[in-house]
Amino acid sequence: MKTNPYVPKVHFEQIPIKNLVSNQDYQRHLSEDHIRKAAEHFDLCQINPVKVSRRQGINYVFNGQHTIEIVALVSGSRDTPVWCMVYDELEYEQEAGIFANQQRFVKKLLPYEIFAANIEAGNDEQLIIKALVESYDLRICGNSKPGCICCVATLEDIYRKYGYDVLQRSLRLCIITWEGDVDSLTSNILRGIARLIISYGDSLKDDMFAEKVGRFSAREISRIARERKAGSIGYAEAMLTLYNKKNGAKGNLKWAKLYESNGIFPGQAHKDIETRL
Repeated sequence: MKTNPYVPKVHFEQIPIKNLVSNQDYQRHLSEDHIRKAAEHFDLCQINPVKVSRRQGINYVFNGQHTIEIVALVSGSRDTPVWCMVYDELEYEQEAGIFANQQRFVKKLLPYEIFAANIEAGNDEQLIIKALVESYDLRICGNSKPGCICCVATLEDIYRKYGYDVLQRSLRLCIITWEGDVDSLTSNILRGIARLIISYGDSLKDDMFAEKVGRFSAREISRIARERKAGSIGYAEAMLTLYNKKNGAKGNLKWAKLYESNGIFPGQAHKDIETRL
């Protein structure tokens, strides 16, 4: 039969895991944590064929070493077979080259693309988040534009870590403070607000937050935050400083609580920002 230059010269076999070898020097170290987590969420439809190079009668795995360990853990047996895509004519150096470059031109799915697919699949988590965002007359989009939130991973992360109520309040505070300004609907601002909510609960007054923090634009908040610390903790610090400004000692939210809730120690750094405002 005439070979096609665009079809690899392989055949497929079911091979028991115990007959597969994955100890080549070019392989990654196995991640026990990854294996455990994947096993906890095992889905047979997500299992890809294992790529195997058969040299001198030995089946060397050069793509799929974690897959075989996950299946072995879930099934409880290394006698369990897996589908293998078997190459019979590769040298060791060719295997290593294929392993090194296999992800080079693979386009990873973007968070929004994954979110949209989960919506089509009818997954509850994404449907709940979508409905919440739309209740504020906003949409979840792949790009930043008026009326849209594109930090999908942040919405999912807040929901998973802290629950619906914290995500709902984070969105509400953001929207009433900056009236849906596209510059405010960002990951760091939403995460920073969520940190404040987790740290202070009902002691954080929504109307006071909107009044005092809302005097500064989202861009100004971002500028102040960048002078503080990287990431959402810098945004939380910036917003907390503005919230506390001219409150008097009794009305101030205590800085220590922000760091207690997030496992961060403040030192005296927050005083720097107070002197600039």
